[in-house]
Amino acid sequence: MNALGTLNLLEACRLFCPETPFIFTSTNKVYGDSPNRLPLVEEEKRWELGPEHPYGVHGIDESMSIDQTKHSLFGASKVAADVLVQEYGRYFGMKTVCFRGGCLTGPAHAGTELHGFLAYLMKCTVQGNPYRVFGYGGKQVRDNIHSHDLVEAFFQYFQTPRSAEVYNMGGSRHSNCSMLEAIELCQEISGKKLNWSYVEDNRIGDHIWWISDVRKFQSHYPGWSYRYGLREILGEIHQACA
Repeated sequence: MNALGTLNLLEACRLFCPETPFIFTSTNKVYGDSPNRLPLVEEEKRWELGPEHPYGVHGIDESMSIDQTKHSLFGASKVAADVLVQEYGRYFGMKTVCFRGGCLTGPAHAGTELHGFLAYLMKCTVQGNPYRVFGYGGKQVRDNIHSHDLVEAFFQYFQTPRSAEVYNMGGSRHSNCSMLEAIELCQEISGKKLNWSYVEDNRIGDHIWWISDVRKFQSHYPGWSYRYGLREILGEIHQACA
């Protein structure tokens, strides 16, 4: 559905409004399990990548290959759509962009056990529901970006669009945490203790460590900056849950 639906939208745009910027919300899942091959180091509360590695200081940039790696079926469908969006930009000269998002969230996020982990984590903490952590010692790392900051990035692109662009877009080093760190922060903000348990088996296709390098987008659109950090994001989610 991601591939076919995106193709239909691209073709409609090409035929009826080719001058209109086409913004596609892609995903870091297009990289498959390539991030799990990084030389990660286990620390007390998180997996981490050393500063000597090209991705260690700023995160993973757009140079990481999306080929020769295992994707979920969702990830594979997003790869197909992602490449189609790029091709319409290059082949037809349309203004197209793929934003490869990390964890996107905010106070209205309807998180569930396997999707939207910050929203679901805070909900379980506030309401006293049990929460399960899947694999990697609870030290898997995600960056998180507030929906406001993402939409602002869309708007910056819309005002001055480019053809066939690809940007990794997430919380970067500005806003990221491990599961264990997120649990601690939720408990601190809510004043409640989370009832959580650990399951050894990790989710299929789950990244051990993902931090987006957003410097390419920032270099093209220097007027964009973050409004929300991790604590502000969780604070808003807590207010929505309380």
